[in-house]
Amino acid sequence: MSDFKHIIVDQPADHVSRITLNRPESRNALNNTLRTELYGTLQGNDRNPEIRVTIIRGAGKAFCAGYDLKANNRDDQPFHTAGGDGNWPRHVVDGFFGVWDLAKPVIAQVHGYCLAGGTELATSCDLVYVARDAKIGYPVVRSMSPPDNQFFPHLLGLRNAMEMMLTGDAISGVEAAEQGFANRAFPEEDLEQKVIEIAQRVAKVPPDLQQMNKRAVHRQLELMGMRAAIRSGTEIQALAFHTKSTQAHFKELAAGLTDALSSRDTQFGDYRTKKD
Repeated sequence: MSDFKHIIVDQPADHVSRITLNRPESRNALNNTLRTELYGTLQGNDRNPEIRVTIIRGAGKAFCAGYDLKANNRDDQPFHTAGGDGNWPRHVVDGFFGVWDLAKPVIAQVHGYCLAGGTELATSCDLVYVARDAKIGYPVVRSMSPPDNQFFPHLLGLRNAMEMMLTGDAISGVEAAEQGFANRAFPEEDLEQKVIEIAQRVAKVPPDLQQMNKRAVHRQLELMGMRAAIRSGTEIQALAFHTKSTQAHFKELAAGLTDALSSRDTQFGDYRTKKD
């Protein structure tokens, strides 16, 4: 498949594939068309002997602002997930582990906003490099639910994860690297070249060995319960959708997305309501 609607695919170096999320007008919000193209390309790269590593980045001013709240994300999902209550968080986690379980490494190149579902996409990758002034957060906890994919405690630790969950505040790229969300933070003007250089180093290791290297790290986390813990978190997210506060927020979203999100963040003075 080469006639994409919402992604751009190129090869910036030998054995390196790069996927650019290409919905800059919506800060690369994830709808199911984009997700279908993204997951299909990642799976194709995993089968392609010429590709050894994939980079994911965003076009425009942001990496990804989360899932597209204007779309019906229950329709035309890119892969099957059992239906019923909690379908969406289970589906999100299926996608996370679909990337996690690929044989070949995937690198997230994060700049600008990386919010909600954007954080989930980034953390499904094996390596994460961020711009120093990136803004990484999960503001959805203020009005809707905890994350579909509760990876925060595993990466950031108890205190940092709890602060993000109880405030919805964003952290900078520098803080993300310090706290464990990202490997390193670079000035935004250097980020692209640095990520390509790292991808080239990753590509030097033979793929048949590299998949074992990935699994060696992942199995340690899984033996500590990470996979089961993230799966169990989907049930808490599904329960949150039944609270009075979330039901009221859904009505606000139906009346107008921009106004609803501005109302959510105004008292905090951040995200779209920040006064520079």
